[in-house]
Amino acid sequence: MKFEVIIGCEVHVQLSTKSKAFCTCKNEFGGKPNSRVCPVCLGLPGSLPVPNAEHILSAVKAGLSLDCKIAPLTKFDRKNYMYPDLPKAYQISQYDMPICINGKLLVKTEESEREIGITRIHMEEDTGKNIHASDGHTGSFVDYNRSGTPLLEIVSEPDMRTPLEAMVFVQQLHQIMRYLDISDCNMEEGSLRCDANINLWVYEGDKKFATPIAEIKNMNSFKAIKAALEYEVERQKEEWQESGKTREEAGKATRGWNEARCVTILQRVKEEEADYRYFPEPDLKPITVSPEYVEAVKENMPELPYAKRRRYEKELGLSSADAIAMTAEKDFAVYFEKTCEGYPDPKKIVNWMQSEVKKYLNAENLSISSFNITPDHLRGLLLLVDTGDISGKIAREVFVTMAKTRKGAKEIVEADGLSQISDSLAIQKIIDEVIANNPGPVEDFRSGKEKALAFLMGQVMKASKGKVNPAEAGKLLAEKLKK
Repeated sequence: MKFEVIIGCEVHVQLSTKSKAFCTCKNEFGGKPNSRVCPVCLGLPGSLPVPNAEHILSAVKAGLSLDCKIAPLTKFDRKNYMYPDLPKAYQISQYDMPICINGKLLVKTEESEREIGITRIHMEEDTGKNIHASDGHTGSFVDYNRSGTPLLEIVSEPDMRTPLEAMVFVQQLHQIMRYLDISDCNMEEGSLRCDANINLWVYEGDKKFATPIAEIKNMNSFKAIKAALEYEVERQKEEWQESGKTREEAGKATRGWNEARCVTILQRVKEEEADYRYFPEPDLKPITVSPEYVEAVKENMPELPYAKRRRYEKELGLSSADAIAMTAEKDFAVYFEKTCEGYPDPKKIVNWMQSEVKKYLNAENLSISSFNITPDHLRGLLLLVDTGDISGKIAREVFVTMAKTRKGAKEIVEADGLSQISDSLAIQKIIDEVIANNPGPVEDFRSGKEKALAFLMGQVMKASKGKVNPAEAGKLLAEKLKK
């Protein structure tokens, strides 16, 4: 018996437009419940929706980034169902004429490289949010602030074959949407949500069977996506061996991921398309997307992460690993490129950003956009090291002061007297004192114990408070010890 895992993803992206999808209510996270609602997003009788131009623009940008065909004519539809967080009892979505179709995304993992098909990207509105009472209270409430928030739903083909591929697929979508500046993709706030459809193909001899499809919900992190799908693979294997139920017999079901217990839990039998009774939205006209409009959007598209990585490798000579690290976040890449302006060695900047910059940001829980050291100041610090004005050790101390004070490296070095000692006579004086104060290690070195040289060099750096030129000091120390 052989099993093959089949996974497709539906990724909902909340857009960062100023207003909601079909009304002028402010589009933002949180706030006092039901404080940002109007007759349109509450679905009150007689209210009429109006399309948000930024919603359409964001959809075209997303489609172009995923190599989709942009539909010349698209329309909105009503998707009918009764949930307490959907005041109209229907959702304005798209059914048979989505705005983007037939795209692709190359997904690379340590185990595989696979092109994942993008079936469609369609526009729709978000629902409200159910709030269940706690702290000894009873009852459930609904906050409609989120109702009407513009969404893009990105639907993949069932092309993924491992939970890891599915996780990386969503990570790459997350990165692309942020590069496009159409969403903050904050998974904790629900700005990016993923539902994954998973089942198994079972091969027994020359026969092939498909297990029932499970749609997994409530996965609010990349880690949860991978963990939930890994659990579901094992659950479906066990269920097949116990019952032998096929997809034709059992159909689809929705299961929720319980992170506390690390299990998926049956929520309901999955609705089919017929259950939603789609029909064209009568209050919204079809939308024409002209070739000229698409071309104008294309001309103003930002450089996307995969193109930026290729450029870093080709033009800056970075390794693939360094290019991936520098492009992981758009703001990080912007900072890196600004620091590189006029500096001859991008690799040195990579090293500092991977070590000192990331270490400081992580320790202070900051983003690169909140970092006190400007690209110009970081470049200035590295230039001081290159010219020999300060040592690498002093540079790291100056870096911390820069981060705390927002001052430039040269200003700090001059004010604190941190310039590197390169004068041979001054260095020789320090070396003489170290040799006089450490007769044991000196004798050890002269007896053939090479490790003693490192100790003595450390004493020289300590005596000078790290200010001597290490190369010059090392040369003079070795010469002195050999006399």
